[in-house]
Amino acid sequence: MKILISRKIESEVMQLIPKDEFDIVMWKEENSIMPRDLFLKEVVDADAIFINVTDQIDEEVLSCAKKLKVIGTMAVGFDNIDIKEATKRNIPVGHTPDVLSEAVAELALTLMFASARRVVESMNYIKASEWTSWGPYLFAGQKITGAKLGIIGMGRIGNELAKMARGLNMDVSYYNRNRKIETEKKLQVHYKDLNTLLQESDYVVMLAPATKETYHMMKYEQFALMKPTSIFVNVSRGTTVDENDLYKVLKEKKIYAAGLDVFENEPIDENHPLLSLDNVIAVPHIGSATVETRDKMVEITLKNILNGLKGEPLLHAVNPEVYTKK
Repeated sequence: MKILISRKIESEVMQLIPKDEFDIVMWKEENSIMPRDLFLKEVVDADAIFINVTDQIDEEVLSCAKKLKVIGTMAVGFDNIDIKEATKRNIPVGHTPDVLSEAVAELALTLMFASARRVVESMNYIKASEWTSWGPYLFAGQKITGAKLGIIGMGRIGNELAKMARGLNMDVSYYNRNRKIETEKKLQVHYKDLNTLLQESDYVVMLAPATKETYHMMKYEQFALMKPTSIFVNVSRGTTVDENDLYKVLKEKKIYAAGLDVFENEPIDENHPLLSLDNVIAVPHIGSATVETRDKMVEITLKNILNGLKGEPLLHAVNPEVYTKK
């Protein structure tokens, strides 16, 4: 059976796939996407595909994939996959929840600290040979310990971030589609409506998933509610933010800074207006990028695929209804 892997993956975990039992077709470049025309050609006789968030699995792909038995995505999110169409064709879709929560929460904290303390801006100042003496308020930034943190989207990652933030004695609030009373008791966090959270928080971290309801949920109107000293961090999906509006509020100094791991179009264009601002720190979608986390994600994706090829339930299926669907 043939397994099509859309990115180059160098990990010992790949040994989970017996090479003498499977025909593995893997793209050779880690930092580029397999061209669409090549992917469509290779998927025709593929029994399984191993993809990530950059691969669009739509009706065109699924129509070409006549032998496809399972889809494994090395991600928690699956908004790049036509789940309805896959389910219609009885193709289970596997993803990798749970394993990356700590890593993404760590990056959210990293972006909070780096933005608050103007780390990148300070480093560029040294590189430009502009540091000639110490100054009492040279690159003075914002405080994190004891500050107010607002989390939008209180899922697994939100829970981990709240735990870490409580260790910094932060006052943590959250906004979520559904209120979580047990989480409030366990983590000592407070539920607030979105507008109140934005008005009161010193740091706002976006963790909402990409859905029709969350598309551009952060626009100029919402950003304008935030304090001029507040910092916005997005480690969820780029579609949750209107980037043009975010640029405007940052340019107008209506908020202090932004730390961004995700963008509406990835990779972000090097000439994007956001990248021209000193009060923006941008990183290339590295939320889960620790070696341990990525190895675990590869392992779960492979196990999902192997189970799917055996006709067994996946470890983590997005559409478990395929098993009861007649």
